[in-house]
Amino acid sequence: MANDSERRILRVIDHIHDNPAGDLSLDALADVAAMSRFHWHRVFRALTGETVAQCVRRMRLHRAAIALVQGDDPLPKIALAVGYADVTTFTRAFSESYGTAPAAFRARGELRPTPRLNPMKGKLMYPVEIRTLPARTLVATEHQGPYHEINRAFERLFATLAARHLIGHTGHMVGVFLHDPSVTPPADLRSYAGAVVDTPFDIPAPLQGYALPAGDHAVLTYQGPYAGLPAAYDQLFGLWLPASGRQMADRPSFEVYLNSPMDTPQDQLLTELHLPLA
Repeated sequence: MANDSERRILRVIDHIHDNPAGDLSLDALADVAAMSRFHWHRVFRALTGETVAQCVRRMRLHRAAIALVQGDDPLPKIALAVGYADVTTFTRAFSESYGTAPAAFRARGELRPTPRLNPMKGKLMYPVEIRTLPARTLVATEHQGPYHEINRAFERLFATLAARHLIGHTGHMVGVFLHDPSVTPPADLRSYAGAVVDTPFDIPAPLQGYALPAGDHAVLTYQGPYAGLPAAYDQLFGLWLPASGRQMADRPSFEVYLNSPMDTPQDQLLTELHLPLA
């Protein structure tokens, strides 16, 4: 059963995701949590490892990065949509977090999805290796909707594990993606935000177990912001797979996050894209 702190933090996480352009000040979020400003800040930081302001900034700029790479909205519209009153302030915050200005980030060709890669002409930009992996169990929570919004599920998973003192029993965070986003409507996409179970424990509701079967996997190691992951998938499916001579297994692909944006610069984030092979 969820404890009081867990319920308050989950309520705030959902509020931030649903209201990126709203008032997300410490006082406003303390009201959402129904806790005094002083105690709320201490509880949030103790459980999540970051301040409320750091969390809000990270979530807002992640949404902005997705919008920059996957859409064509002008910078002023993106800035307003994620809670920045003007482009100058938005540009400063984004540049500090991502190491480049929003316009330059958008212009980086390797971050933009390229669904019609030609395997005869394209060049593989990221290393891929075949690994034989053991079976593993995840503690997970389900997400339905666009894959780039799975970070809400990860925030909820991490907060729940922290509130129940289970973080020490888990390893890397893992995202499992059940559908092909090129043929499935965004609202119907299903995925799981999970963490590898290192030390077995009774998985508490509403979390659930998810089994990753043993077998061969093509593993592409991508370095950079999560907004560039769709383009990395294009490389794996459009360039590596046709040239490999291997066949995909009838199992979903998944991502293993080797570090965290909570304490790692965006350009140093490391993500493994795992494609199960027959």
